[in-house]
Amino acid sequence: MINPTPSGPIHIIGAGLAGCEAAWQIANRGVRVVLHEMRPVRMTQAHRTQGLAELVCSNSFRSDDAANNAVGLLHAELRKLNSLIMRAADANQVPAGGALAVDRDGFSAAVSAALEAHPLIDIRRKEIEGLPPSDWHSVIVATGPLTSPPLAEAIRGLSGEDALAFFDAIAPIVHRDSIDMNVAWFQSRYDKVGPGGTGADYINCPMTREQYEAFVAALVAGEKTDFKDWETSTPYFDGCLPIEVMAERGIETLRHGPMKPMGLTNAHNPTVKAYAVVQLRQDNKLGTLYNMVGFQTKLKHGAQTQIFRTIPGLENAEFARLGGLHRNTFLNSPKLLDPQLRLRAQPRLRFAGQMTGCEGYVESAGIGLLAGLFAASEVASQTITSPPATTALGALLGHITGGHIETIDAGPRSFQPMNINFGLFPPLAAAPTKKPDGSRLRGTEKTVAKKQAISARALTDLDRWIADTLRVPAAA
Repeated sequence: MINPTPSGPIHIIGAGLAGCEAAWQIANRGVRVVLHEMRPVRMTQAHRTQGLAELVCSNSFRSDDAANNAVGLLHAELRKLNSLIMRAADANQVPAGGALAVDRDGFSAAVSAALEAHPLIDIRRKEIEGLPPSDWHSVIVATGPLTSPPLAEAIRGLSGEDALAFFDAIAPIVHRDSIDMNVAWFQSRYDKVGPGGTGADYINCPMTREQYEAFVAALVAGEKTDFKDWETSTPYFDGCLPIEVMAERGIETLRHGPMKPMGLTNAHNPTVKAYAVVQLRQDNKLGTLYNMVGFQTKLKHGAQTQIFRTIPGLENAEFARLGGLHRNTFLNSPKLLDPQLRLRAQPRLRFAGQMTGCEGYVESAGIGLLAGLFAASEVASQTITSPPATTALGALLGHITGGHIETIDAGPRSFQPMNINFGLFPPLAAAPTKKPDGSRLRGTEKTVAKKQAISARALTDLDRWIADTLRVPAAA
């Protein structure tokens, strides 16, 4: 560990993935941290425990393929930077095909244990009501989408405009022993083997056309959670749409989304192709809980139980948790934040995580990591440049602090939450056109080669940035 600096402490508000990653990076650079978490003094609509870095939605960190997938590339970059979130995820992974999924309780416990044991981190359980005291000279606000109302209102007042918001939904979790495996079967799509997996990592429940169409009709007709008056104009984030909202978009929408049957063969009846398939993914290391993939919902609990038990194999399903809905909040970051995530109106405040307009667990951790590095360097009177825009971290930071502003129908420019994706990266100087044997790339081969070239460039440029700009300390 780097020797502690006399400056500090840096205060971090919020101990979700972004806040925990920021605390880890700061403390491992020798700067004291006070990590503030309001739970269990004040709980939220979505959290169920007092654990640090609790996963309130899916237990999946999505693809771990660093060569072909942007989020897998971000995984690799975070590992290079001694990410606590990735270390805890890797140590608590459960089978999930080509994805990195985790035992959510084990993951939270690992993050909590690491931070509680760090000599430079002081964890305080108390709600921060309003703006931080003026004698907190360096603060990272990482309160996420469920920021407490007093703090959210104070931030809105300081920024001079309303925070933007959208709805986010949570998927149900089913007890494994209540699933009828005489109907369902284990298989990953296209038998893909992922981290810790076997190629048979998902439970699949098949539907005929008649069953599927009746299911979609029930979703559309089912009783939903009512919105309060002040919520009626709040949009959904497309990356986490409730299942019934997708159903309302057309009868075939789900069959081309989370219920697509491609790459799956019914082990009980291999000659008959399912019209649609519901997949469940392991949610804990014991394999006793499985979550319904893509089944975020705002259906009322009674409707969920009734409708989801019409799925073949789930007729007697027992639910460890039913789905839910919560309001998500984020800043107009390109306008409000500078390139090092400081609030232009009050630079002692930095922001990190989903509140900045990144979307996803790993993206939140990545922005938390950068906020931590920026804050630690500033307190130590050092200068640190941002990672290159050609890296996943740099591309995500660019989206948040100034890039990817869209014009919709020639109207006002808008900023929306975004997962990491290859569309955020600068183009290659020269896209690959030939295979290693000299023959020409064709069709999807070009797309695959392009992604792999972008990923290779990113990892090379990140290594150079680490060597030239940043000394990555060993884990505490």
